[in-house]
Amino acid sequence: MIYKSASDWRDAPQKKVLLFAMSGLGKTHVSNMLRGSGDWFHYSIDYRIGTRYMGEHIADNAKAEAMKVPFLRDLLLSDSIFIGSNITFNNLTPLSSYLGKPGNPEQGGLPFDEYMRRQEQHRIAETSALLDTPHFSHRAKALYGYDNFICDTGGSICEVVDPQDPNDPILKSLSENALMVWIKGSDAHTAELCRRFDKSPKPMYYQPEFLLSSWKSYLAENDCTETQVDPDAFVRWTYAKAMAHRQPRYQAMSDWGITVTAEDIAQVTNPSEFDDLIAETLEQA
Repeated sequence: MIYKSASDWRDAPQKKVLLFAMSGLGKTHVSNMLRGSGDWFHYSIDYRIGTRYMGEHIADNAKAEAMKVPFLRDLLLSDSIFIGSNITFNNLTPLSSYLGKPGNPEQGGLPFDEYMRRQEQHRIAETSALLDTPHFSHRAKALYGYDNFICDTGGSICEVVDPQDPNDPILKSLSENALMVWIKGSDAHTAELCRRFDKSPKPMYYQPEFLLSSWKSYLAENDCTETQVDPDAFVRWTYAKAMAHRQPRYQAMSDWGITVTAEDIAQVTNPSEFDDLIAETLEQA
């Protein structure tokens, strides 16, 4: 770890932190708070994915849909209109909409092969965005003059790294450039995340092996074909299994840094309290 004690952390002229956790446990909330203080540069992995690495895919998909409408098609072909996505740190809907859900096309489902193709695009994009972290850490200081840097990772980071491999290129790069902090949720948090997801299911990235196994199991258990699958029903069913799939991967990743609880993070309201939480956790570790 780049900070080995509370004093290392408090005395550091530059504080560099990377937060990882399941979506919904406070990563972006804390990152926004730190950025809002004016002293921290906020690097969002999901934003980088959706703009730098998936932006063209997202825009082309929207254009393809517009081309099906004669009125819009004529305007596009004459360069009379512009179609693009409006991704922000707090609105990643264009990215999740592009990833899509497999199943019945009449319910907005994608063919499974196309769904997997987009999943692979996301894997490549997420890997690249994570490896860009050192560049943005340097850029934050050299270009904008920020001493402090917070990296806000996506919930699927655990799907693109091998925490058991001491030479994992992504984790080595990240841990050498920032203090990795796992926000650990409780069983109650997991239940709440599942409840939220059930209310509003959204597309997510998963490891291809996990996804293929889940797809085959779902088809068998429900005795249905690909085009008979309710897309929302499938992603709800998969999300519940993903919680169990991801937890041990996050746990293994925690060995690369320190662990704070979601309850503790929820109590943080300003940069000073964040500094104290990190220092206290380092002291206990």
